[in-house]
Amino acid sequence: MTLKISHTSDIQIFFNKVAGFDRAEGNPRFKEIILRVLQDTARLVEDLEITEDEFWHAVDYLNRLGGRNEAGLLAAGLGIEHFLDLLQDAKDAEAGLSGGTPRTIEGPLYVAGSPLAQGEARMDDGTDAGVVMFLQGRVSDSEGNPLVGATVDIWHANTQGTYSYFDSTQSEYNLRRRIITDTNGRYRARSIVPSGYGCDPQGPTQECLDLLGRHGQRPAHVHFFISAPGHRHLTTQINFAGDQYLWDDFAFATRDGLIGDLRFVEDAAAARDRGVQADRFAELAFDFYLQKAAAPEAEAPSHRPRA
Repeated sequence: MTLKISHTSDIQIFFNKVAGFDRAEGNPRFKEIILRVLQDTARLVEDLEITEDEFWHAVDYLNRLGGRNEAGLLAAGLGIEHFLDLLQDAKDAEAGLSGGTPRTIEGPLYVAGSPLAQGEARMDDGTDAGVVMFLQGRVSDSEGNPLVGATVDIWHANTQGTYSYFDSTQSEYNLRRRIITDTNGRYRARSIVPSGYGCDPQGPTQECLDLLGRHGQRPAHVHFFISAPGHRHLTTQINFAGDQYLWDDFAFATRDGLIGDLRFVEDAAAARDRGVQADRFAELAFDFYLQKAAAPEAEAPSHRPRA
């Protein structure tokens, strides 16, 4: 029978002291969280009979995870970021909030301050020989009325599955743009078809996934922040129909209502008419619908630390 002491008065007094409850200084909310972390960690150690070797291996793993800046990646890979979306969906349902384009995970690769354009933009710097992609759509309220002056913040990977800023071989803000919708609520962008990507095979996130018997692959996708005054900020992404990892995304980001039909056009003349020096290009059309903001703070994204 496993010996358990975490429930005893002496240990609970000790944990309260560690969490700073015997001092007036400090942050009460943070103290509450740390106390719960201590209590739950102790129960985990006892219930699963965690050995000292296993515990210190976990500490070393966390050191390596932080050293590689992969904590955000692991949060997605373990489904925690998706769980936060599901929890918010449940809160919305309880509050009677419905409609609008579904949310899904942001991921760890957003970079603030990308170039701002009116109505349309070119996102790529011309150095990647990928297939040209024309992306367009409309931003509307939940009743279908176009939202003029909405901000469509777009970012995605290149053909190698890497993102500018995090990949030093790419130019600054490559494949990242903010577009203000026109008088019809429309946005248009020229870019390249992105590739899906996988976790670094030698990284700590994939190490964890290997132990779980899981792959670390993502389907090709395009990220969006959509915002407009008086409406709730939307964090979402569009995955491409037909991708082999569409419903097997290690980050669990694919959701009904967020699947885009990427259409390839094999027409050299049509390509030339659109300024494409190739025999083919791709088109992706996707419209977004925003809910009214129940409170002013709902109009902004979370305060998650970002690049």
